[in-house]
Amino acid sequence: MAIIIPENEIEITAIRAQGSGGQNVNKVSSAIHLRFDIQASSLVDIYKERLLKLKDQRITKEGVVVIKAQRYRSQEKNREEALERLYELIDSVTQALRIRKPTKPTRSSQARRLGSKIQRGQLKTSRKKLSTEPGSDGS
Repeated sequence: MAIIIPENEIEITAIRAQGSGGQNVNKVSSAIHLRFDIQASSLVDIYKERLLKLKDQRITKEGVVVIKAQRYRSQEKNREEALERLYELIDSVTQALRIRKPTKPTRSSQARRLGSKIQRGQLKTSRKKLSTEPGSDGS
């Protein structure tokens, strides 16, 4: 299911990129800083809830998604990447969670398990030293 977020809900600002890169990095604001407020968005409530429950470092305590994109030298490519990462994050919570069906171990698997436990126990008892009776030390 494709989710469309109105542009007015996403705050995008251009900032200077970090790291080496020469004069281009120092002069041009090519990195993108994207902010998306989950609570104020037009997302369905269940998706908002799931997003807020995520243990993701990009989501602040106030429920704002902060994404910084600075991989490319072009501001437009960084903008596209930031939006793509936002949509991937939202897509991750739109998938319906698969319900686990509890199963029971088969009889044969239980028998194998118990058989291996018995065998292991016998191996350990065979390693023990045989105890000698007191006073029968050969004299």
